[in-house]
Amino acid sequence: MRWVRLRALLLVNLGLFALFLVGVLLTGHAHENEDLSDHGQPTESLAAYAGSSSFGETVFENWESEFLQMGMYVLLTTFLVQKGSAESRPIGEPAEQDEDPRDHRNDARAPWPVRHGSELVLRLYENSLAIAFGIVFFLSFWLHAVTGAGAYSQDQQLHGGQAVTAWQYVRTSQFWFESFQNWQSEFLAVAAIIGGSVYLRQRSSSQSKPVHAPNDQTGD
Repeated sequence: MRWVRLRALLLVNLGLFALFLVGVLLTGHAHENEDLSDHGQPTESLAAYAGSSSFGETVFENWESEFLQMGMYVLLTTFLVQKGSAESRPIGEPAEQDEDPRDHRNDARAPWPVRHGSELVLRLYENSLAIAFGIVFFLSFWLHAVTGAGAYSQDQQLHGGQAVTAWQYVRTSQFWFESFQNWQSEFLAVAAIIGGSVYLRQRSSSQSKPVHAPNDQTGD
């Protein structure tokens, strides 16, 4: 199974994502039905919960923070450094990632946008990782607002209040509380790996410097 072995890191992470998403679905369904029962409302099926605003809000508010973190990390590592961190660019010396792709148009194994793309295509491609994360972040942000408004409206109506639109929900403290509580943890985790990799090691991991490397060695 060479094909699987060569893609194991991605496949395992996708498998864990699917496993924990199912866990969120099952436990969220149970919690939602408990809340409905407490308010004298009929419970809902698992399929109905999977398509509900409550489940969507739970998922998308987390996706929003994850892709914000990854997009910002990609951008910040293009021009900021941390001495001694395995996550940082080298300090005071050129990095392979800085090479102009236009000098590699004749490389046989270079991606198609490098070899044959127009200047616009190449410009987009050389920034495509940050662009992709940015698009998914803003999409998740919007879906968080839409599904959150539905869940918020349902809760308001259970307590005699009024439904709200997505735009009205974005202007509530609850929306920003949900966002900030996730954003802060994401950037704490990034700071931990940046700072931790200065002094700590994990043998064989691409996120760590070699075990024998001095603490002040930056990058791989």
